[in-house]
Amino acid sequence: MQTVLLLVAFLLPAGARAGEIIGGQEARPHSHPYMAHLQIDTPTGQITCGGFLVREDFVMTAAHCMGSSILVILGAHNIGRQERTQQQIPVRRIIPHPDYDIQDNRNDIMLLQLESRARINRFVRPLRLPHSRSRLPPGTTCTAAGWGLIGLNRRTQTLQEVRLRVQRDEPCTRRFRFYNGLTQICVGDPTERKSAFKGDSGGPLVCNYVAQGIVSYGNSVGTPPAVFTRIKSFMPWVRATMGYLDQSEAQP
Repeated sequence: MQTVLLLVAFLLPAGARAGEIIGGQEARPHSHPYMAHLQIDTPTGQITCGGFLVREDFVMTAAHCMGSSILVILGAHNIGRQERTQQQIPVRRIIPHPDYDIQDNRNDIMLLQLESRARINRFVRPLRLPHSRSRLPPGTTCTAAGWGLIGLNRRTQTLQEVRLRVQRDEPCTRRFRFYNGLTQICVGDPTERKSAFKGDSGGPLVCNYVAQGIVSYGNSVGTPPAVFTRIKSFMPWVRATMGYLDQSEAQP
Protein backbone atom coordinates (compact mmCIF):
# COMPACT_ATOMS: atom_id res chain seq x y z
CA MET A 1 0.00 0.00 0.00
CA GLN A 2 1.56 3.27 -1.03
CA THR A 3 1.69 6.08 1.48
CA VAL A 4 1.38 9.79 0.72
CA LEU A 5 4.08 11.78 2.49
CA LEU A 6 2.68 14.47 4.74
CA LEU A 7 5.18 16.07 7.04
CA VAL A 8 3.45 15.62 10.41
CA ALA A 9 4.58 12.03 10.94
CA PHE A 10 4.88 12.49 14.70
CA LEU A 11 1.14 13.24 14.86
CA LEU A 12 0.18 10.09 12.98
CA PRO A 13 0.26 6.34 13.69
CA ALA A 14 2.87 4.18 11.97
CA GLY A 15 1.96 3.52 8.37
CA ALA A 16 -0.22 6.62 8.10
CA ARG A 17 0.28 9.34 5.51
CA ALA A 18 3.68 10.75 6.48
CA GLY A 19 7.57 11.47 5.52
CA GLU A 20 11.32 11.74 6.93
CA ILE A 21 15.02 12.00 6.06
CA ILE A 22 16.45 8.54 6.75
CA GLY A 23 20.19 7.90 6.82
CA GLY A 24 21.13 11.54 6.36
CA GLN A 25 22.92 14.16 8.42
CA GLU A 26 22.48 17.73 9.58
CA ALA A 27 23.07 20.13 6.73
CA ARG A 28 25.68 22.87 7.01
CA PRO A 29 23.64 25.92 8.09
CA HIS A 30 22.20 27.80 5.10
CA SER A 31 23.85 25.53 2.53
CA HIS A 32 20.41 25.06 0.94
CA PRO A 33 19.24 28.70 0.71
CA TYR A 34 16.27 27.77 -1.48
CA MET A 35 14.59 25.64 1.22
CA ALA A 36 11.18 26.70 2.53
CA HIS A 37 9.38 25.49 5.63
CA LEU A 38 5.60 25.57 5.17
CA GLN A 39 3.15 25.97 8.05
CA ILE A 40 -0.21 24.85 6.68
CA ASP A 41 -3.65 25.37 8.20
CA THR A 42 -6.13 22.59 7.42
CA PRO A 43 -9.62 21.74 8.74
CA THR A 44 -8.07 19.17 11.09
CA GLY A 45 -5.24 21.37 12.40
CA GLN A 46 -1.82 22.66 11.37
CA ILE A 47 0.63 20.53 9.40
CA THR A 48 4.03 21.29 7.92
CA CYS A 49 5.71 20.53 4.59
CA GLY A 50 8.88 21.38 2.75
CA GLY A 51 9.10 23.49 -0.36
CA PHE A 52 11.64 25.53 -2.30
CA LEU A 53 11.91 29.05 -3.67
CA VAL A 54 11.90 29.13 -7.47
CA ARG A 55 11.46 32.89 -7.93
CA GLU A 56 11.36 35.86 -5.55
CA ASP A 57 7.58 35.52 -5.38
CA PHE A 58 6.97 31.77 -5.95
CA VAL A 59 7.59 28.61 -3.94
CA MET A 60 7.16 25.12 -5.39
CA THR A 61 5.93 22.16 -3.31
CA ALA A 62 3.75 19.03 -3.51
CA ALA A 63 0.02 19.37 -4.23
CA HIS A 64 -0.81 17.09 -1.30
CA CYS A 65 0.51 19.87 0.97
CA MET A 66 -2.65 21.90 0.37
CA GLY A 67 -4.44 23.83 3.10
CA SER A 68 -6.74 26.78 3.67
CA SER A 69 -3.77 29.09 4.35
CA ILE A 70 0.01 28.69 4.30
CA LEU A 71 2.87 30.61 5.91
CA VAL A 72 6.26 30.25 4.20
CA ILE A 73 9.47 30.50 6.24
CA LEU A 74 12.63 31.12 4.21
CA GLY A 75 16.24 31.39 5.36
CA ALA A 76 15.83 28.90 8.23
CA HIS A 77 18.24 26.31 9.58
CA ASN A 78 16.79 25.67 13.05
CA ILE A 79 13.06 25.99 12.59
CA GLY A 80 12.54 26.06 16.36
CA ARG A 81 14.34 29.41 16.72
CA GLN A 82 13.66 32.96 15.59
CA GLU A 83 16.83 33.19 13.51
CA ARG A 84 17.72 36.64 12.14
CA THR A 85 18.09 35.08 8.69
CA GLN A 86 14.46 33.96 8.54
CA GLN A 87 11.80 35.61 6.39
CA GLN A 88 8.17 34.75 7.11
CA ILE A 89 5.84 35.46 4.18
CA PRO A 90 2.15 34.52 3.90
CA VAL A 91 0.96 32.83 0.72
CA ARG A 92 -1.28 34.90 -1.53
CA ARG A 93 -2.40 32.15 -3.92
CA ILE A 94 -2.31 28.36 -3.52
CA ILE A 95 -2.17 26.80 -7.00
CA PRO A 96 -2.20 22.98 -7.15
CA HIS A 97 -1.85 21.35 -10.55
CA PRO A 98 -5.37 21.20 -12.06
CA ASP A 99 -5.04 17.46 -12.70
CA TYR A 100 -3.73 16.51 -9.25
CA ASP A 101 -5.41 13.28 -8.13
CA ILE A 102 -5.47 12.71 -4.37
CA GLN A 103 -6.36 9.02 -4.86
CA ASP A 104 -3.22 7.98 -6.76
CA ASN A 105 -1.05 11.08 -6.21
CA ARG A 106 -0.66 11.85 -9.90
CA ASN A 107 0.54 15.37 -10.83
CA ASP A 108 1.68 16.04 -7.26
CA ILE A 109 2.99 19.58 -7.79
CA MET A 110 1.85 22.97 -6.53
CA LEU A 111 2.91 26.61 -6.85
CA LEU A 112 2.56 29.11 -4.01
CA GLN A 113 2.48 32.79 -4.94
CA LEU A 114 3.87 34.81 -2.05
CA GLU A 115 2.17 37.88 -0.61
CA SER A 116 5.42 39.81 -1.00
CA ARG A 117 8.72 39.15 -2.75
CA ALA A 118 11.47 37.44 -0.78
CA ARG A 119 14.61 39.45 -0.08
CA ILE A 120 17.35 37.62 -1.97
CA ASN A 121 20.64 37.28 -0.09
CA ARG A 122 23.10 34.53 0.82
CA PHE A 123 20.52 32.89 3.11
CA VAL A 124 17.56 33.06 0.70
CA ARG A 125 18.02 32.29 -2.98
CA PRO A 126 15.89 30.65 -5.70
CA LEU A 127 16.70 27.20 -7.05
CA ARG A 128 17.03 26.63 -10.77
CA LEU A 129 14.33 24.64 -12.55
CA PRO A 130 15.05 22.10 -15.31
CA HIS A 131 14.60 22.57 -19.04
CA SER A 132 11.73 20.54 -20.50
CA ARG A 133 14.24 18.48 -22.50
CA SER A 134 16.83 17.93 -19.76
CA ARG A 135 17.85 14.33 -19.01
CA LEU A 136 18.20 12.67 -15.61
CA PRO A 137 19.83 9.27 -16.19
CA PRO A 138 19.65 6.43 -13.66
CA GLY A 139 22.68 6.47 -11.38
CA THR A 140 22.69 10.24 -10.98
CA THR A 141 23.43 11.22 -7.38
CA CYS A 142 21.21 13.97 -5.98
CA THR A 143 20.39 15.59 -2.64
CA ALA A 144 17.13 15.82 -0.69
CA ALA A 145 16.67 17.96 2.42
CA GLY A 146 13.99 18.62 5.02
CA TRP A 147 12.98 19.11 8.64
CA GLY A 148 11.20 15.78 9.04
CA LEU A 149 11.72 13.03 11.59
CA ILE A 150 15.13 11.33 11.60
CA GLY A 151 13.82 8.09 13.09
CA LEU A 152 10.82 6.65 14.85
CA ASN A 153 9.68 9.38 17.28
CA ARG A 154 13.02 11.17 16.84
CA ARG A 155 12.39 14.78 15.94
CA THR A 156 14.80 17.41 14.66
CA GLN A 157 14.45 21.15 14.30
CA THR A 158 17.57 21.54 12.17
CA LEU A 159 17.65 20.97 8.43
CA GLN A 160 18.78 17.47 7.45
CA GLU A 161 20.15 16.33 4.09
CA VAL A 162 20.74 12.99 2.38
CA ARG A 163 22.42 11.89 -0.85
CA LEU A 164 20.17 9.70 -3.01
CA ARG A 165 20.69 7.89 -6.29
CA VAL A 166 18.20 8.00 -9.16
CA GLN A 167 16.96 4.50 -10.08
CA ARG A 168 15.51 2.95 -13.20
CA ASP A 169 11.70 2.87 -13.29
CA GLU A 170 11.39 -0.88 -12.63
CA PRO A 171 11.83 -0.89 -8.81
CA CYS A 172 9.02 1.66 -8.45
CA THR A 173 6.84 0.06 -11.11
CA ARG A 174 6.98 -3.20 -9.13
CA ARG A 175 6.38 -1.53 -5.77
CA PHE A 176 3.80 1.17 -6.55
CA ARG A 177 0.66 0.47 -8.53
CA PHE A 178 0.27 3.98 -9.95
CA TYR A 179 3.91 4.84 -10.63
CA ASN A 180 4.44 6.59 -13.98
CA GLY A 181 8.01 7.17 -15.17
CA LEU A 182 6.94 9.97 -17.50
CA THR A 183 5.86 12.23 -14.65
CA GLN A 184 7.63 10.65 -11.66
CA ILE A 185 11.20 9.71 -10.65
CA CYS A 186 12.19 6.56 -8.78
CA VAL A 187 14.79 7.58 -6.18
CA GLY A 188 16.84 5.74 -3.56
CA ASP A 189 19.04 2.65 -3.72
CA PRO A 190 17.09 -0.35 -2.32
CA THR A 191 20.33 -1.69 -0.78
CA GLU A 192 20.87 1.46 1.33
CA ARG A 193 18.85 2.73 4.28
CA LYS A 194 18.62 6.24 2.85
CA SER A 195 15.38 7.89 1.85
CA ALA A 196 13.03 10.82 2.10
CA PHE A 197 10.10 9.35 4.02
CA LYS A 198 8.45 10.77 7.12
CA GLY A 199 8.68 14.52 7.05
CA ASP A 200 9.96 15.90 3.77
CA SER A 201 6.94 16.21 1.48
CA GLY A 202 7.24 19.00 -1.03
CA GLY A 203 11.01 19.36 -0.70
CA PRO A 204 13.26 19.29 -3.77
CA LEU A 205 15.47 16.61 -5.28
CA VAL A 206 18.50 18.64 -6.35
CA CYS A 207 20.80 17.22 -9.02
CA ASN A 208 23.76 19.29 -10.23
CA TYR A 209 22.26 22.46 -8.71
CA VAL A 210 18.91 22.00 -10.48
CA ALA A 211 15.56 20.99 -8.93
CA GLN A 212 14.60 17.79 -10.74
CA GLY A 213 12.03 16.29 -8.35
CA ILE A 214 9.59 16.95 -5.51
CA VAL A 215 9.19 14.54 -2.56
CA SER A 216 5.84 12.82 -3.17
CA TYR A 217 5.34 9.37 -1.60
CA GLY A 218 6.93 6.11 -0.49
CA ASN A 219 5.93 2.87 1.18
CA SER A 220 4.62 2.61 4.73
CA VAL A 221 7.93 1.57 6.34
CA GLY A 222 10.21 4.04 4.57
CA THR A 223 12.48 1.65 2.71
CA PRO A 224 13.79 3.04 -0.59
CA PRO A 225 13.06 3.68 -3.35
CA ALA A 226 10.53 6.49 -3.00
CA VAL A 227 8.64 8.46 -5.64
CA PHE A 228 9.37 12.08 -6.57
CA THR A 229 7.36 14.25 -8.97
CA ARG A 230 9.35 14.79 -12.19
CA ILE A 231 9.44 18.60 -12.46
CA LYS A 232 10.52 18.83 -16.10
CA SER A 233 7.26 17.17 -17.19
CA PHE A 234 5.35 20.09 -15.68
CA MET A 235 7.49 23.00 -16.87
CA PRO A 236 4.96 24.15 -19.53
CA TRP A 237 2.32 24.44 -16.78
CA VAL A 238 4.77 26.16 -14.41
CA ARG A 239 5.80 28.75 -17.00
CA ALA A 240 2.23 29.34 -18.15
CA THR A 241 0.92 29.75 -14.60
CA MET A 242 3.59 32.22 -13.53
CA GLY A 243 3.31 34.11 -16.81
CA TYR A 244 -0.47 34.40 -16.53
CA LEU A 245 -0.26 35.78 -12.99
CA ASP A 246 2.46 38.23 -14.03
CA GLN A 247 0.25 39.48 -16.86
CA SER A 248 -2.95 39.71 -14.82
CA GLU A 249 -1.23 41.71 -12.09
CA ALA A 250 0.42 44.05 -14.58
CA GLN A 251 -2.97 45.12 -15.94
CA PRO A 252 -4.43 48.33 -14.44
